[in-house]
Amino acid sequence: MSSTPLSSTDRTRLGRYRNERSRTDRSALYEILDEARICHLGVVVDGSPRVIPTGYGRSGDTLYLHGSTGASSLLAGPSQDICVTVTHLDGIVLARSLFHHSVNYRSAVIYGTPHRLIGDDEKLEGLRAITESLAPGQWDLARRPTPKELAATTVLALSLREASVKVRQGPPSDDAEDHALDVWAGVLPVRQVFGDPVPDPALRPGIPVPPHLTG
Repeated sequence: MSSTPLSSTDRTRLGRYRNERSRTDRSALYEILDEARICHLGVVVDGSPRVIPTGYGRSGDTLYLHGSTGASSLLAGPSQDICVTVTHLDGIVLARSLFHHSVNYRSAVIYGTPHRLIGDDEKLEGLRAITESLAPGQWDLARRPTPKELAATTVLALSLREASVKVRQGPPSDDAEDHALDVWAGVLPVRQVFGDPVPDPALRPGIPVPPHLTG
């Protein structure tokens, strides 16, 4: 599927900077989703828009979202189209003029109507994808959910069929005449990195940090 072009619909077709910033390879979508840890879920609840930051996971061409069975945003999701966005901020673009200040970023927008997973096996598959997205290797280490815990958890599956990717990279785009100004211009890189693991105060002595958290 990574070689399949992204869809082109009225909702995913870019307006401004379409030629410079749009990406049509599905592999670009997968890369953005797999590098991030948090998405923003947009849904209408009781007639009002709501945007919720939440963890997610991808398996193949499906995005998984989860939460409590009492979460109104997840309860409303299967009855309507939703919008999920993921953004990486890669740099602050400092131009000679304030008008041309910008940011370097990679972003993905996904539209669709999710479906709620019912069977335990498919819910576990969705939770595995989410867990492995947040901390690869953790699924095989921690205790699996009990039937009671599964019953208290809602897992939604959203197809990646309708999605768009937009990317801005590179230096500022100043007007030619502004190049004569004595103003520093360039890019201030932004990176997100993992720190050293911090143990739970209740952790029993002698339990080492697992390798997948230190590699």
